[in-house]
Amino acid sequence: MKGKRSALHSTYIIDGVTMSLTPAEMLDGCLPGDAAGAPDRSGLEPIIDESTDPSPSSITFENGKAQEYLEKTEALLGAQRDCPMAYSASYTKGRISQALLDSIWKKGHFRLADLGLDGRWRWDSRKIGNMAAFYDSAEAAADFIEGLGICLTGYSCTESAKGSGVTFKVVTAGRIDSDEDMDEGEDLHMPPATPFGSENPSIGKTRAIPDKMVPDPESWLIYIPFDSCEFRLGGSLLCKAFGQVGEAFPEIGDADYFIDCHEVVREFVEDRIATAGVTVCEGGLLTALKSMCPDGVGATLDISGILSAYGEKSATRVLFAEVPGVLVQIRDIDYDYVDAELLLQDIAYYPVGHPVPGSDKVKVKTAGGHGISGILQSLLSGQASEGED
Repeated sequence: MKGKRSALHSTYIIDGVTMSLTPAEMLDGCLPGDAAGAPDRSGLEPIIDESTDPSPSSITFENGKAQEYLEKTEALLGAQRDCPMAYSASYTKGRISQALLDSIWKKGHFRLADLGLDGRWRWDSRKIGNMAAFYDSAEAAADFIEGLGICLTGYSCTESAKGSGVTFKVVTAGRIDSDEDMDEGEDLHMPPATPFGSENPSIGKTRAIPDKMVPDPESWLIYIPFDSCEFRLGGSLLCKAFGQVGEAFPEIGDADYFIDCHEVVREFVEDRIATAGVTVCEGGLLTALKSMCPDGVGATLDISGILSAYGEKSATRVLFAEVPGVLVQIRDIDYDYVDAELLLQDIAYYPVGHPVPGSDKVKVKTAGGHGISGILQSLLSGQASEGED
């Protein structure tokens, strides 16, 4: 009679090699204190699986179809995401990054180290390669969470016959009195105790700044990627729209850089230096910018500086790759301050444009001036000379 298996607690043998830790043992290391229990592993059979290679992609994306691609990604926003098995590790780190970035806009006073995450896996174990991908996902989650200096407050894995995926949620607990930063009657939550947290952190339920830009044509839209990885479309909403897994997934995972970015951007949010902001992840940069535009306001998105900095030839990758980051609006008068703070922390950022009141379009520019004059023109006016898409 076949024994019982547990996705979390069974020993794994992948590609003929016995893994030294179970997924539960790796994730338990991210729980605070002695929260991890000692499960009964008696009678559990090992899980034997093999790694799978990504399926080749049959689609080539064109640089001149940004608006068409934008419509397709917008249509998929909020839909259930399946984890690409060949890139489960990077995809998992992307889900962690997005959860943390979505919380960066909240009212209150907190640091990254104050936050706790609840992880939930739903997994289809029936196909070859899926359980090896689950192991990679759990290992990536444990490594990235530990590197970020935060903790898991809990985790689970449930069997699913409708695909595999992983979600993370920033967890807060309890209610305390409001302070002057809160709206009247608003709940203020204390994050769970974390090893490196602040003395009195607090998180409100609502946003400190809006997610829609102010129609000020002199203001700046600043893009700050929270990872230095290259732009790749694998596993993105754009690939999903065409029924493809796509090329390689962005190799997310620079925890130290993420911490530095989070610290500075969180300061901009608390001090209201940022007048509006959105998370850049699901759907990519262009999709995030479109979501930031209120009715009657469009924007110019100049990515020439990004293309130049990365040596990237594909505008589509820059516009739709799901590299975690933020897009913030700042007043022109605050530009020098923002520039100084980001340079002080050695954080790369890109002034990518301005709001365009009276428009309902987002225009993409992919080529600006060249050399010093082009750089100065981009910084001073935010306008590129050619290459409008």
